[in-house]
Amino acid sequence: MLRRRNLLTTLLIALPWALLLTLWHQYPTTRYLSLLRKETDENVTSKALLNGTSALREEGFPSCIRQQQSIGSTPKIIQNYVYSRPPPWSDTLPTIFVITPTYTRPVQKAELTRLANTFLHVQNLHWVVVEDSPRRTNLVSNLLEKAGLNFTHLNVETPKSLKLGLSWIPSHTPRGTLQRNLGLHWLRDSFSNTAPPEGVVYFADDDNTYSLELFEEMRYTRRVSVWPVAFVGGLRYESPKVSPAGKVVGWKTVFDPNRPFAIDMAGFAISIKLILEKPQASFKLEGVKGGYQETSLLKDLVTMDGLEPKAANCTKVLVWHTRTERPTLVNEGKRGFTDPRVEV
Repeated sequence: MLRRRNLLTTLLIALPWALLLTLWHQYPTTRYLSLLRKETDENVTSKALLNGTSALREEGFPSCIRQQQSIGSTPKIIQNYVYSRPPPWSDTLPTIFVITPTYTRPVQKAELTRLANTFLHVQNLHWVVVEDSPRRTNLVSNLLEKAGLNFTHLNVETPKSLKLGLSWIPSHTPRGTLQRNLGLHWLRDSFSNTAPPEGVVYFADDDNTYSLELFEEMRYTRRVSVWPVAFVGGLRYESPKVSPAGKVVGWKTVFDPNRPFAIDMAGFAISIKLILEKPQASFKLEGVKGGYQETSLLKDLVTMDGLEPKAANCTKVLVWHTRTERPTLVNEGKRGFTDPRVEV
């Protein structure tokens, strides 16, 4: 019995030492130290990224650090966060007045949120949002108040007899016409007794996608500037035709290319001074065929010879007619799954 107890004691003492020696041989000291050093370096990099600082920058290295690429890994780029929301207003930079018609639908808030997030990156932008509604809705009002943008909130309801698809006459008013005209009226009324600022007017629908570069392209428009628009007219993009001399001479489009201005609503901007000089210019409500709304306004403002091609002579696409997919809500209202009081 005594011998068994001594044997068990010996095993309990020897076994841990045997395991320790085995691990020591499998993972030498140098390998352990290299692993420890790698872990320490990764912690330092993570802390620098979280704190927005870098010790290398203090020693004269650029703020954008490209770490050495190792085999089988992807490059990592660390950059300082320098964006402020919105950019500070400048007294010397021309103002961009963006007129956006909007109407109540399930994706309205999502569309306007996406648009607001784009505009937050554009300096000297004033957003004129015009609802197709008998009153200004709380949804849009709250969104604009929280967005942090300079804005004007208007509303005018389109009569049912004029809405697309509800008119008995073939030449009916497309959605947004009254709203865009109200935006123009607000601009003219706002600067009727004061000197107009330097700047442009742009009609930005809430279902499009806009490059930030587009707004800098249009900012210094003298009269009317134009550029391509993607995903319209059944094409990858429609565009003005530009001659080697840099003049607009026609239109790259399939649908009625003989229109005086065969261009999408998102494809042009107008000088604010020109809008104020031509008070009669507006989108026509009656007798306008589909696809001629843009022409009904532009023909009173400019001729083709006066158009200014932007976006590298209309060779770059900076705006896309994307349109959000209509959500499927076939289960809405069944068994009380969603609360109608929750704003979406």
